[in-house]
Amino acid sequence: MTDRKRISKFGNGNLSYFRFMKEWRKNNESKKSGSSIHDSSNDNGDVSRLRSNNSTGTANAGSNSAESKSDAGESTDAAGTESAGSTDTSDLAGTQITMLNSKGEIQTALEDMAEAFKEDTGIELEVQACGTGESPYTRVTSAYNSGTAPTMAILDTTDVVALASQYAVDLSDEEWVKECVNQTTQVDGKIYSFPFCVEGRGIIYNKTAIEDTLGEEFDPSTINSYDALKELLENLRAGGMENPVVISKEDWSLGAHQLGFIYDSYDGTTEGSAKVIDELKAGTLKAEDYDRFNEFMDTFDLLSQYNINGEDPLGALYDQDPIFLADGDAALWINGCWAWPNLKEAGASDSDEYGFLPYILGNDTSDFANNGIQASASKQLMIDAEQSTPEQQEAAKAFVNWLVYSDNGQKMLVEDAAVIPACKNNTYEALDPLGKDIQAKMAAGNTYSSSFIAPSDHWSVLGASMQKYLGGQCTRDDLAADIDNYWTSQN
Repeated sequence: MTDRKRISKFGNGNLSYFRFMKEWRKNNESKKSGSSIHDSSNDNGDVSRLRSNNSTGTANAGSNSAESKSDAGESTDAAGTESAGSTDTSDLAGTQITMLNSKGEIQTALEDMAEAFKEDTGIELEVQACGTGESPYTRVTSAYNSGTAPTMAILDTTDVVALASQYAVDLSDEEWVKECVNQTTQVDGKIYSFPFCVEGRGIIYNKTAIEDTLGEEFDPSTINSYDALKELLENLRAGGMENPVVISKEDWSLGAHQLGFIYDSYDGTTEGSAKVIDELKAGTLKAEDYDRFNEFMDTFDLLSQYNINGEDPLGALYDQDPIFLADGDAALWINGCWAWPNLKEAGASDSDEYGFLPYILGNDTSDFANNGIQASASKQLMIDAEQSTPEQQEAAKAFVNWLVYSDNGQKMLVEDAAVIPACKNNTYEALDPLGKDIQAKMAAGNTYSSSFIAPSDHWSVLGASMQKYLGGQCTRDDLAADIDNYWTSQN
């Protein structure tokens, strides 16, 4: 990082970060921070069957993309205003804090960001990585039990909901909340976490591979029904791509990112997904009677017929999956934007044409789920309130403010960590094709922002059931029964 130029311009002139924060606090001692309003629409209908009139105008999962800033040393408007956070960091230099990272693909980027943060503030941040295949929830709870809790932890929303009221600092009154409208998560009416990034998931496509196989231009917007998806797969096979689909067998992929569509696609809101889950818990809704479950399974069965890992679906290696897509041996991969580092390592170029198709659910071409992808703030940063000192907590808040308001933090979050920011004041554009596609869809309103909340073992328990189904070891009825039993056992 010695070659990276660090220039911090704040306020009116070239002030140091310390001086800027001092002056801001001095001028705004009496200012009260605004709190977030968790906007949501409630659906009072019966989820035992989907409404036929689901709105296509679903919640936008983030801010509109804007023209990328070109100069790393150029300050943003937000960074030069008096809303740049309320924490004075001048007396926090030398404070040592830790952060658990559950987003393994950005470990190196976070380490670089920690170095830049130290240069800007004097605060020392150690980034701790979760082990491969390690549950972040298990890692954090074990750390609390042993008295070694990290100062901060990047966790799934589900984990934050489970841990927040006991372990987390209340962040409801932080200045940055107003920059994250519709992206914050509330627990008992309070905000205990910072929405670290927006992630989107669906079916990744390799446009070049599709066009080379079909011999004609491919328009992704035409794939908005089961029949259209089926026709595409048939045509790809007829064109010589025998198995154009990659299905990863990992339980987190099957149990969370894929099965999760049966909750998130109810009406495109977190409240709607909670309604489905509540009825499953109560036993008033059975999976086998739920339209979204059967639509999901129909599509899953269709995709499985073209799975390049089909001969041994449970023996597939995740490291091989992006190679299939990057090399053009397959054209579609069920995954999310976090997969770009894997694709790039496999040989995919930033100039290649990659993007997302929706995870198709049924034949209704007007269905919002068939015209957009799920995108929401799925990773949250939680600050420890139990084992960290007040100074460490303030230092952790300073890191969040640095991400939100400093140009270094904004730029590195997007360009180094390659994530989509949840804060509307960060207008840096994603550099990778998947991130660009999500930002474009967000700007066009072609996303829905539901984020289902489930117990921490959902993806492992029902992921195992999905693995059995993928491997031909159980029937759809068996899988539906597993889903029903899982949720009723939560009462």
